[in-house]
Amino acid sequence: MMSLRKKHLGRAPLAENPNNHTANALFAAPIALNHNGLMSTRHLARTIALQTLYEWDFNGKRNDRISEFLIYNKSQFGPGLDDGDFSKHLVDGVIAECAVIDPIIEQYAPEWPIDHITVVDRTILRMGIFELLHCPDIPPRVAINEAIELGKAFGGESSGKFINGVLGSLYSDFLASGKIIDSKEQQESTTPIEK
Repeated sequence: MMSLRKKHLGRAPLAENPNNHTANALFAAPIALNHNGLMSTRHLARTIALQTLYEWDFNGKRNDRISEFLIYNKSQFGPGLDDGDFSKHLVDGVIAECAVIDPIIEQYAPEWPIDHITVVDRTILRMGIFELLHCPDIPPRVAINEAIELGKAFGGESSGKFINGVLGSLYSDFLASGKIIDSKEQQESTTPIEK
């Protein structure tokens, strides 16, 4: 039986597909597995959303095939995955909020115009910012850590550090301005210090 890691190392099924909708393979990096050798449901959903949004961006941000991309990616990389439509929520949300999210990326990565950031890093940043701003059920630190892990797995050599720098700065500013709430931060700031 093929392990999840081996199954996801290549993107051969897409290359053999006569309806091939992308020229690049994102799933060439190893997948993060939990202690049981399986990927967590939300992590796998994020990975599928990343692949789908990567294809969307790579193919000129055409919305007419996004559902097809998502269905295909779920069938190939998460058959039977019941993520409660988390991957769809991420994909739809990032696409809907892209015009708001991209200027935020440019603000927090001023040396990098949005079109000079690699498609993978740009997509991961969009997902991370969307989760920070629009997924209150996900702790901000979890959203940031997941984005960093995706960057390490699928991005370039310095992607994890780049994503950490951008989202870390954004997190600090958004927390200070009240745009996001981190319950752990609130607990730490309201817990009396013992003397």
